Amino acid sequence: MRIIAGEWRGRRLAALSGRGVRPTSSRLREAWMSAMGGSFHGSTVVDLFAGSGALGLECLSRGAEACTFVESAASALKVLESNVERVGAGDRVAVVRGDALSWAGRQSNAAFDFALADPPYSKGLAIALVESFVACPFARELWVEHRSDEVLPPVSGLRQRRYGDTTLSTLIPPT
Repeated sequence: MRIIAGEWRGRRLAALSGRGVRPTSSRLREAWMSAMGGSFHGSTVVDLFAGSGALGLECLSRGAEACTFVESAASALKVLESNVERVGAGDRVAVVRGDALSWAGRQSNAAFDFALADPPYSKGLAIALVESFVACPFARELWVEHRSDEVLPPVSGLRQRRYGDTTLSTLIPPT
């Protein structure tokens, strides 16, 4: 796995291993970053269910000012911390060990510019995250990767892009 573009383009990242691990493919990460506009200069990002941190590190590589990574699995945190060190991003990163849904529910309105989430599939976490975001929109934009057959709540402002069996859903709260 590599950083696709920006300051750290081409840098290798450590990947998670094990049963049930489903990293976002490079092709989908590139489509995701393009859909978001491709440049994050000066923005703040939160990477929920961070795993290896590839999504947040991609945003940092493309100019984000800071990224908060939220992850609960100890094995994933080790890989994430290793990847932060590999690219030298320590001064622009905060790592939170904890449940992403609980953590997100405690944030204030518009605490971040972008919230990215790739929760484990088939556990209802994407639905729960969208519901939490509607109750308290902790970012200007929420981007969630989920299975295409996982139907999110019908909320105003929800946009979706389908990539085979994966869907990228975007939610921008009303102003």
